[in-house]
Amino acid sequence: MKFEPRVWSQREFAAALIHDAAMQGDLPSGTVTFLFTDVEGSTKLLHELGPEGYAAALAEHRRVLREAFTRHGGVEVDTQGDAFFVAFPTAPGALRAAAEALTGLAPGPIRVRMGIHTGTPHLAEEGYVGGDVHRAARIAAAGHGGQVLVSASTAQLVELELRDLGEHRFKDLAAPERVYQLGGGDFPALKSLYRTNLPVPATPFLGRERELAEVVELLTRNDLRLLTLTGPGGTGKTRLALQAAAEASESFPDGTYWVPLAPLRDPSLVLSSLAQTLAVKEEPDRPLEDTLGAHLAGKRLLLVLDNLEHLLPQAAAAIAALRDANGSSLLVTSRERLRIGGEQTWPVPPLAEEDGRALFAARARAVEPSFTATPAVDELCARLDELPLAIELAAARTAVFSSEQLLERLSQRLDLLKGDRDADPRQQTLRATIEWSHDLLSQEERRLFRRLSVFVGGCTYEAAEQVADADPDTLQSLLDKSLLRKRDTAYEPRYWMLETIREYAGERLRDGDEEAVMRDRHLDYFVELSERAYGERLASESTWSPIMGAEHDNIRAALDWARDRRPEAEARLAGAAEAEARLAGAVAPYWMRRGRAPEALDRLRNVLERYERRDRIRARVLTHRGELEDDLSHLGEALDLWLELGDAEGEALALESIGWGHDSAGNYAAAQAAHEHSLDVRRQAGAPEHEGASSRAGLCHVLIASGEVERAEAMARELLRTAKPEASLMQQLGLHFLADCSLVAGDHVEAERRYFDALAYGRSAGLVGRCTDEVIGVAMSIAGQGDAARAVRLAAAAYAEQEAIGKGSDHWWSKMQEWFIGGARAQLLADELEQAERSGRETSFEAVLDELLRVPE
Repeated sequence: MKFEPRVWSQREFAAALIHDAAMQGDLPSGTVTFLFTDVEGSTKLLHELGPEGYAAALAEHRRVLREAFTRHGGVEVDTQGDAFFVAFPTAPGALRAAAEALTGLAPGPIRVRMGIHTGTPHLAEEGYVGGDVHRAARIAAAGHGGQVLVSASTAQLVELELRDLGEHRFKDLAAPERVYQLGGGDFPALKSLYRTNLPVPATPFLGRERELAEVVELLTRNDLRLLTLTGPGGTGKTRLALQAAAEASESFPDGTYWVPLAPLRDPSLVLSSLAQTLAVKEEPDRPLEDTLGAHLAGKRLLLVLDNLEHLLPQAAAAIAALRDANGSSLLVTSRERLRIGGEQTWPVPPLAEEDGRALFAARARAVEPSFTATPAVDELCARLDELPLAIELAAARTAVFSSEQLLERLSQRLDLLKGDRDADPRQQTLRATIEWSHDLLSQEERRLFRRLSVFVGGCTYEAAEQVADADPDTLQSLLDKSLLRKRDTAYEPRYWMLETIREYAGERLRDGDEEAVMRDRHLDYFVELSERAYGERLASESTWSPIMGAEHDNIRAALDWARDRRPEAEARLAGAAEAEARLAGAVAPYWMRRGRAPEALDRLRNVLERYERRDRIRARVLTHRGELEDDLSHLGEALDLWLELGDAEGEALALESIGWGHDSAGNYAAAQAAHEHSLDVRRQAGAPEHEGASSRAGLCHVLIASGEVERAEAMARELLRTAKPEASLMQQLGLHFLADCSLVAGDHVEAERRYFDALAYGRSAGLVGRCTDEVIGVAMSIAGQGDAARAVRLAAAAYAEQEAIGKGSDHWWSKMQEWFIGGARAQLLADELEQAERSGRETSFEAVLDELLRVPE
């Protein structure tokens, strides 16, 4: 039997055939360790051994496993075909049983993979309930025959030495899990999610096995390129799409990517949002659809475009262009179909009755662990039209109301409101459910609820407090009622609403008299935040970059409000123009570095048309526009304005940008003069040394490209000395330039060592794009030492990653690669070259980094 994780659904486990009532009473409770097994290659074995031989081998396999499990306290929960589900009261017992089972199976033809995970599942009358069951099954499904995979929660409970396989994501879409292996055997890479940004849902996926199977089957059809899941808000389109994308991921080896479109209001930004997700850089004078088409050509990617309906019909043309890209598939969620050729629509139905009951019970137990479902739950879910969001909102109230009380109150509300609307009946039900939840709120809760709708993509507590006057108790109350959700991030939690709920909250805000006030406060908050980030960007880039990335949708919304603000008072209109100019100028450097340069440039151009005052705000916008376009005329205008204002910091910044502009054009003498002038201006103004980091980096690049190795090395060391430790990009560039110096000087052994140092730093700092250059540097160093095959393999791996993230090379760096990597290719025979390049392309970039960073210095 081929192991398919979806076979082990929570409902099927709940209904598993327990051998007798006594055995059910023996199921471990509290902290339980689950073990799953499955036979690898059962179909092939059946063919090789024949029916009788396979039946005998399978019987022996079952005997060995059952004896090992029983000997170490395991209780057999379920057996399906040739797969076992066993529960152990202790983690050490589970691992001992697994090891003994593998030893017992070794002489025979059957190879079994196993997964072990420890948790605290709920033990109901019908069996185990909870996400830990799914987690154990997913871990087992990722392994190979003869391999025992162990979750982190189990590993910390045993004293055995386990092999660390790193962090992996599985098809249940939970957060990354560190996985360990029992024993030291070598196996292929785990079958986990690879190259994906699918979000981590707040709750497990429940039910809908049939629907999930149908959507996955459609996604994996070779003749289907565009699948649209349709239905009203709250039907679970997004959750089903995400789960289906995860389940189908093995059919898309080049990655599965989620593009949330709900925050967008401009249909023309659909392709830009996709390019940002795929790290594809927009090219001047080339339509973005052509650039994306070239990037997608020949790849097997799955793109999940979520919440598209509000951008139709204008966005349909963009989707049609993506549909025509050879090799990739599109999964779209929308309240209506796109109406373009090649589209397959799939209406998302309400939950099945048993799925609705299971969802209600699971969400209710999250609020009240002792919750027990009664017949009222079935009727309640039916009155809610089996809509997932409506069920979740009702279940959140079980802390206050019994199921019977909920049924009475909510049914009256639904009956009252259903006849008043002409919309889809399911949409009527959902709206009525949200209104009922809203009407139960206190005045303080209602006020915060509607005010939080100004945030797009969520917010931090600080933002909610300053903009919406949030307090901890009211915020927690909205969380408890499922009207607000919480997501942990690397730096602090974020609070957000499902888009359907945010739309309703936005209506309530517009119906009142404080929308303009809230949006102005939202704008003011993000102007202040962005200017803080801008002022500290050179010293604390590693701190601010993820923050500004997380707030991108809020910043975009704030810019739109400032642009479209049309108050009666002329003074307020001027204030909005100034706020827009301040915000655009402050976020431009971050947008440039995160692949959003075209949008940043468009914003800056529009700002200059509306903001004409000759002050520092305009000068900063001019500087960034010139930097983005490598436009020396705009940079010259910016420099003149900074000089007119007597602003030394601005003058130095403009000179620095002029230096990089000349560098890009190959005018190294002019670039060097501009960078040196920038440093002189800063010295004369008494600026801290770290503020000249970018100019020192520019001088390093110019000196290296000009062959002045000694001066370049001294400048690189000065860059490392003066740049603040938090300025990770400048620190990494300093290490990289030192390696470049050795490469140009012909000391290939020292260059390799230095590129290793830069690679180790870049990886620890999360600078993925920089890591690709360091691997190329290592490859060139190795080529210089005569190992042509390894150099070509490493370079091929780096090129594949650069293509995936949309990173290019500058002119000088490309010439170096032509010399070293091109020379290495020329030394190989045709079959050697093909093998080296194929090996590099097919090895994950993370595996290449692991390989290189384990090499002793």
